[in-house]
Amino acid sequence: MDSETIDGGPVDSGRADVLVTAQELLDLLGRASGSGPITPVVLDVRWELGRSDGHEQYLAGHVPGAVYVDLEADLAAFPSPQHGRHPLPEPEDLQAAARRWGVRGGVPVVVYDTVGGMSAARAWWLLRWAGVADVRLLDGGLPAWLAAGGRLDVGEVTARPGDVVLETGALATIGPDEARALAETGVLLDARAAERFRGEVEPVDPRAGHIPGAVSAPTSENLDEVGRFLPTADLAARFAALGAVGGASVGVYCGSGVTAAHQVAALAVVGIDAALYPGSWSQWSNDADRPVETGPGVGVRATGSPS
Repeated sequence: MDSETIDGGPVDSGRADVLVTAQELLDLLGRASGSGPITPVVLDVRWELGRSDGHEQYLAGHVPGAVYVDLEADLAAFPSPQHGRHPLPEPEDLQAAARRWGVRGGVPVVVYDTVGGMSAARAWWLLRWAGVADVRLLDGGLPAWLAAGGRLDVGEVTARPGDVVLETGALATIGPDEARALAETGVLLDARAAERFRGEVEPVDPRAGHIPGAVSAPTSENLDEVGRFLPTADLAARFAALGAVGGASVGVYCGSGVTAAHQVAALAVVGIDAALYPGSWSQWSNDADRPVETGPGVGVRATGSPS
Protein backbone atom coordinates (compact mmCIF):
# COMPACT_ATOMS: atom_id res chain seq x y z
CA MET A 1 0.00 0.00 0.00
CA ASP A 2 1.41 3.40 -0.98
CA SER A 3 1.69 5.82 1.92
CA GLU A 4 0.44 8.77 -0.13
CA THR A 5 -3.18 9.82 0.13
CA ILE A 6 -5.80 11.54 -1.99
CA ASP A 7 -8.69 13.22 -0.17
CA GLY A 8 -7.54 11.61 3.05
CA GLY A 9 -7.65 8.04 1.73
CA PRO A 10 -4.75 5.70 0.97
CA VAL A 11 -3.65 5.21 -2.60
CA ASP A 12 -3.25 1.51 -3.40
CA SER A 13 -1.57 2.38 -6.67
CA GLY A 14 0.62 -0.62 -7.33
CA ARG A 15 3.61 1.72 -7.60
CA ALA A 16 5.91 -1.01 -6.33
CA ASP A 17 4.62 -3.32 -9.07
CA VAL A 18 5.73 -0.87 -11.77
CA LEU A 19 8.81 0.85 -10.34
CA VAL A 20 11.91 -0.09 -8.40
CA THR A 21 14.08 2.50 -6.69
CA ALA A 22 17.84 2.63 -7.17
CA GLN A 23 18.39 1.69 -3.52
CA GLU A 24 16.08 -1.29 -3.87
CA LEU A 25 17.99 -2.44 -6.94
CA LEU A 26 21.30 -2.01 -5.12
CA ASP A 27 19.97 -4.22 -2.35
CA LEU A 28 18.67 -6.84 -4.78
CA LEU A 29 21.93 -7.04 -6.74
CA GLY A 30 24.04 -7.04 -3.58
CA ARG A 31 22.10 -9.82 -1.88
CA ALA A 32 23.86 -13.18 -1.54
CA SER A 33 22.36 -15.80 -3.81
CA GLY A 34 20.18 -18.35 -2.12
CA SER A 35 18.66 -15.95 0.41
CA GLY A 36 15.84 -13.50 -0.01
CA PRO A 37 14.33 -12.39 -3.32
CA ILE A 38 15.66 -13.76 -6.60
CA THR A 39 18.29 -11.56 -8.25
CA PRO A 40 16.63 -9.86 -11.22
CA VAL A 41 17.68 -9.83 -14.84
CA VAL A 42 18.70 -6.22 -15.62
CA LEU A 43 18.24 -4.79 -19.11
CA ASP A 44 19.81 -1.58 -20.43
CA VAL A 45 17.51 -0.02 -23.06
CA ARG A 46 19.32 3.13 -24.15
CA TRP A 47 17.63 4.75 -27.12
CA GLU A 48 16.63 8.26 -28.15
CA LEU A 49 14.94 9.45 -31.32
CA GLY A 50 17.62 10.74 -33.68
CA ARG A 51 20.52 9.01 -31.90
CA SER A 52 22.17 5.71 -32.74
CA ASP A 53 24.89 5.47 -30.07
CA GLY A 54 22.95 3.62 -27.38
CA HIS A 55 25.21 0.57 -27.55
CA GLU A 56 28.32 2.69 -27.36
CA GLN A 57 26.94 4.43 -24.26
CA TYR A 58 26.19 1.05 -22.73
CA LEU A 59 29.71 -0.25 -23.40
CA ALA A 60 31.17 2.83 -21.69
CA GLY A 61 29.29 2.15 -18.46
CA HIS A 62 26.25 0.21 -17.29
CA VAL A 63 24.70 -1.33 -14.19
CA PRO A 64 26.77 -4.42 -13.34
CA GLY A 65 25.37 -7.47 -15.08
CA ALA A 66 23.02 -5.49 -17.30
CA VAL A 67 22.45 -6.80 -20.82
CA TYR A 68 22.05 -4.32 -23.67
CA VAL A 69 18.72 -4.30 -25.51
CA ASP A 70 18.57 -2.76 -28.97
CA LEU A 71 15.17 -1.08 -29.23
CA GLU A 72 15.17 -0.88 -33.00
CA ALA A 73 16.30 -4.48 -33.55
CA ASP A 74 14.76 -6.30 -30.58
CA LEU A 75 11.70 -4.31 -29.51
CA ALA A 76 10.13 -3.58 -32.88
CA ALA A 77 9.40 -5.20 -36.21
CA PHE A 78 10.45 -3.71 -39.53
CA PRO A 79 8.85 -0.26 -40.03
CA SER A 80 6.34 0.48 -42.76
CA PRO A 81 3.81 3.22 -43.57
CA GLN A 82 1.03 0.68 -43.05
CA HIS A 83 2.13 -0.38 -39.56
CA GLY A 84 4.20 2.53 -38.26
CA ARG A 85 7.80 3.19 -37.32
CA HIS A 86 7.96 0.68 -34.46
CA PRO A 87 5.42 -2.12 -35.02
CA LEU A 88 5.19 -4.76 -32.33
CA PRO A 89 7.73 -7.55 -32.86
CA GLU A 90 6.53 -11.01 -33.78
CA PRO A 91 6.03 -13.04 -30.57
CA GLU A 92 8.59 -15.66 -31.58
CA ASP A 93 11.18 -12.95 -32.27
CA LEU A 94 10.52 -11.30 -28.90
CA GLN A 95 10.82 -14.65 -27.13
CA ALA A 96 14.14 -15.39 -28.85
CA ALA A 97 15.44 -11.96 -27.85
CA ALA A 98 14.23 -12.33 -24.25
CA ARG A 99 15.97 -15.69 -23.95
CA ARG A 100 19.14 -14.13 -25.34
CA TRP A 101 18.91 -11.48 -22.60
CA GLY A 102 18.73 -14.24 -20.00
CA VAL A 103 15.07 -13.89 -19.08
CA ARG A 104 13.86 -17.03 -17.31
CA GLY A 105 10.50 -18.18 -16.08
CA GLY A 106 9.77 -16.88 -12.58
CA VAL A 107 12.78 -14.51 -12.52
CA PRO A 108 12.05 -10.77 -12.13
CA VAL A 109 13.27 -8.23 -14.68
CA VAL A 110 14.39 -4.62 -14.19
CA VAL A 111 14.74 -2.28 -17.17
CA TYR A 112 16.38 1.13 -17.30
CA ASP A 113 17.71 3.89 -19.55
CA THR A 114 19.09 7.41 -19.11
CA VAL A 115 15.95 9.33 -20.13
CA GLY A 116 13.51 8.80 -17.28
CA GLY A 117 12.28 5.46 -18.57
CA MET A 118 11.05 6.85 -21.90
CA SER A 119 12.75 4.08 -23.89
CA ALA A 120 12.97 1.39 -21.20
CA ALA A 121 9.19 1.51 -20.85
CA ARG A 122 8.96 -0.09 -24.29
CA ALA A 123 10.70 -3.20 -22.90
CA TRP A 124 8.58 -3.01 -19.74
CA TRP A 125 5.38 -2.92 -21.78
CA LEU A 126 6.38 -5.62 -24.28
CA LEU A 127 7.43 -8.09 -21.60
CA ARG A 128 4.29 -7.41 -19.56
CA TRP A 129 2.19 -7.76 -22.73
CA ALA A 130 3.93 -11.07 -23.37
CA GLY A 131 3.06 -12.44 -19.95
CA VAL A 132 6.14 -11.67 -17.83
CA ALA A 133 4.42 -10.49 -14.65
CA ASP A 134 7.38 -9.16 -12.66
CA VAL A 135 8.95 -6.42 -14.78
CA ARG A 136 9.80 -3.07 -13.24
CA LEU A 137 11.28 0.22 -14.40
CA LEU A 138 14.27 1.63 -12.52
CA ASP A 139 12.83 4.93 -11.31
CA GLY A 140 15.17 7.68 -12.47
CA GLY A 141 17.24 5.30 -14.57
CA LEU A 142 21.02 5.30 -14.64
CA PRO A 143 21.33 8.81 -13.11
CA ALA A 144 19.40 7.60 -10.04
CA TRP A 145 21.60 4.51 -9.85
CA LEU A 146 24.72 6.69 -9.79
CA ALA A 147 23.19 9.10 -7.28
CA ALA A 148 22.50 6.16 -4.96
CA GLY A 149 26.15 5.13 -5.08
CA GLY A 150 25.86 2.39 -7.68
CA ARG A 151 28.98 1.52 -9.63
CA LEU A 152 29.30 0.97 -13.36
CA ASP A 153 30.85 -1.86 -15.33
CA VAL A 154 32.16 -1.47 -18.86
CA GLY A 155 32.08 -3.74 -21.88
CA GLU A 156 29.59 -6.30 -23.13
CA VAL A 157 27.62 -8.68 -20.93
CA THR A 158 26.54 -11.97 -22.49
CA ALA A 159 23.80 -13.58 -20.44
CA ARG A 160 23.30 -17.25 -19.80
CA PRO A 161 20.45 -18.11 -22.20
CA GLY A 162 17.02 -17.95 -20.64
CA ASP A 163 14.06 -20.25 -20.98
CA VAL A 164 11.12 -17.86 -20.76
CA VAL A 165 7.98 -18.82 -22.66
CA LEU A 166 6.03 -15.80 -23.86
CA GLU A 167 2.33 -15.58 -24.56
CA THR A 168 1.14 -12.21 -25.80
CA GLY A 169 -2.06 -10.37 -24.96
CA ALA A 170 -1.67 -9.75 -21.22
CA LEU A 171 -1.92 -5.98 -21.82
CA ALA A 172 -4.54 -4.35 -24.03
CA THR A 173 -3.84 -2.92 -27.47
CA ILE A 174 -6.02 -0.98 -29.89
CA GLY A 175 -5.86 -0.32 -33.62
CA PRO A 176 -6.65 2.91 -35.49
CA ASP A 177 -10.40 2.31 -35.67
CA GLU A 178 -10.59 1.56 -31.97
CA ALA A 179 -8.45 4.62 -31.20
CA ARG A 180 -10.84 6.87 -33.14
CA ALA A 181 -13.83 5.36 -31.34
CA LEU A 182 -12.14 5.69 -27.95
CA ALA A 183 -11.49 9.39 -28.59
CA GLU A 184 -15.26 9.80 -28.85
CA THR A 185 -16.49 7.44 -26.15
CA GLY A 186 -13.64 7.34 -23.64
CA VAL A 187 -10.28 9.04 -23.18
CA LEU A 188 -7.53 8.89 -25.80
CA LEU A 189 -4.29 10.43 -24.52
CA ASP A 190 -1.65 11.75 -26.94
CA ALA A 191 1.72 11.33 -25.22
CA ARG A 192 3.77 13.47 -27.65
CA ALA A 193 5.05 16.96 -26.97
CA ALA A 194 2.28 19.55 -26.94
CA GLU A 195 3.57 21.38 -30.02
CA ARG A 196 3.41 18.18 -32.06
CA PHE A 197 -0.11 17.52 -30.80
CA ARG A 198 -1.20 21.00 -31.88
CA GLY A 199 0.39 20.48 -35.30
CA GLU A 200 2.86 23.34 -34.99
CA VAL A 201 5.82 21.06 -35.77
CA GLU A 202 6.20 17.53 -37.09
CA PRO A 203 9.82 16.41 -37.34
CA VAL A 204 9.24 12.78 -38.31
CA ASP A 205 5.82 11.85 -39.64
CA PRO A 206 4.08 12.90 -42.90
CA ARG A 207 1.25 14.98 -41.41
CA ALA A 208 1.09 17.27 -38.39
CA GLY A 209 -1.66 17.30 -35.79
CA HIS A 210 -3.49 14.69 -33.75
CA ILE A 211 -6.30 12.15 -33.83
CA PRO A 212 -9.59 14.07 -33.58
CA GLY A 213 -10.91 14.01 -30.03
CA ALA A 214 -7.59 13.06 -28.44
CA VAL A 215 -6.31 14.86 -25.33
CA SER A 216 -2.79 16.26 -25.11
CA ALA A 217 -0.86 14.56 -22.29
CA PRO A 218 2.92 14.89 -22.86
CA THR A 219 4.80 11.97 -21.35
CA SER A 220 7.48 14.30 -20.00
CA GLU A 221 4.96 15.58 -17.47
CA ASN A 222 4.98 12.20 -15.73
CA LEU A 223 8.45 13.00 -14.40
CA ASP A 224 10.04 15.41 -11.95
CA GLU A 225 13.06 17.60 -12.65
CA VAL A 226 15.54 14.75 -12.14
CA GLY A 227 13.69 12.20 -14.27
CA ARG A 228 11.87 10.26 -11.56
CA PHE A 229 8.15 9.51 -11.68
CA LEU A 230 6.04 12.06 -9.86
CA PRO A 231 4.61 11.08 -6.47
CA THR A 232 1.62 8.82 -6.91
CA ALA A 233 -0.87 11.39 -5.69
CA ASP A 234 0.45 13.94 -8.17
CA LEU A 235 0.22 11.46 -11.04
CA ALA A 236 -3.35 10.60 -10.04
CA ALA A 237 -4.30 14.28 -10.02
CA ARG A 238 -2.64 14.83 -13.41
CA PHE A 239 -4.56 12.01 -15.04
CA ALA A 240 -7.83 12.83 -13.32
CA ALA A 241 -7.65 16.32 -14.82
CA LEU A 242 -7.36 14.67 -18.24
CA GLY A 243 -10.37 12.44 -17.61
CA ALA A 244 -8.32 9.29 -16.97
CA VAL A 245 -9.91 8.03 -13.77
CA GLY A 246 -10.95 4.67 -12.43
CA GLY A 247 -13.69 3.17 -14.55
CA ALA A 248 -12.88 5.22 -17.65
CA SER A 249 -11.87 3.56 -20.90
CA VAL A 250 -8.39 4.91 -21.58
CA GLY A 251 -6.08 4.54 -24.58
CA VAL A 252 -2.65 6.05 -25.27
CA TYR A 253 -0.66 6.79 -28.40
CA CYS A 254 2.48 8.75 -29.25
CA GLY A 255 4.65 8.99 -32.35
CA SER A 256 5.37 5.29 -32.81
CA GLY A 257 4.28 3.46 -29.67
CA VAL A 258 7.48 3.92 -27.64
CA THR A 259 6.88 6.78 -25.20
CA ALA A 260 3.18 5.87 -25.03
CA ALA A 261 4.34 2.79 -23.10
CA HIS A 262 5.72 5.18 -20.49
CA GLN A 263 2.27 6.72 -20.19
CA VAL A 264 0.73 3.27 -19.75
CA ALA A 265 3.25 2.62 -16.95
CA ALA A 266 2.46 5.93 -15.25
CA LEU A 267 -1.25 5.15 -15.42
CA ALA A 268 -0.58 1.70 -13.96
CA VAL A 269 1.18 3.37 -11.03
CA VAL A 270 -2.14 4.97 -10.07
CA GLY A 271 -4.16 1.83 -10.74
CA ILE A 272 -5.57 2.69 -14.18
CA ASP A 273 -5.38 0.13 -16.98
CA ALA A 274 -4.81 1.74 -20.38
CA ALA A 275 -4.67 0.27 -23.88
CA LEU A 276 -1.71 1.05 -26.13
CA TYR A 277 -2.12 2.01 -29.78
CA PRO A 278 1.13 0.52 -31.12
CA GLY A 279 0.98 2.08 -34.61
CA SER A 280 0.36 5.50 -33.09
CA TRP A 281 0.75 8.70 -35.09
CA SER A 282 3.31 7.16 -37.47
CA GLN A 283 0.62 4.77 -38.70
CA TRP A 284 -2.34 7.15 -38.51
CA SER A 285 -0.68 10.03 -40.36
CA ASN A 286 0.40 7.77 -43.23
CA ASP A 287 -3.21 6.96 -44.07
CA ALA A 288 -4.64 9.83 -46.12
CA ASP A 289 -8.18 8.62 -45.42
CA ARG A 290 -7.85 9.22 -41.69
CA PRO A 291 -8.76 12.71 -40.44
CA VAL A 292 -6.27 14.98 -38.71
CA GLU A 293 -7.05 17.72 -36.22
CA THR A 294 -4.77 20.63 -35.31
CA GLY A 295 -4.86 23.13 -32.48
CA PRO A 296 -5.37 22.57 -28.75
CA GLY A 297 -8.04 19.89 -29.18
CA VAL A 298 -10.66 19.14 -26.55
CA GLY A 299 -8.47 20.46 -23.76
CA VAL A 300 -8.57 19.36 -20.15
CA ARG A 301 -11.30 16.89 -19.28
CA ALA A 302 -12.82 16.90 -15.84
CA THR A 303 -14.89 13.71 -15.97
CA GLY A 304 -13.90 12.04 -19.21
CA SER A 305 -16.02 14.33 -21.39
CA PRO A 306 -14.74 17.25 -23.47
CA SER A 307 -14.77 20.51 -21.55
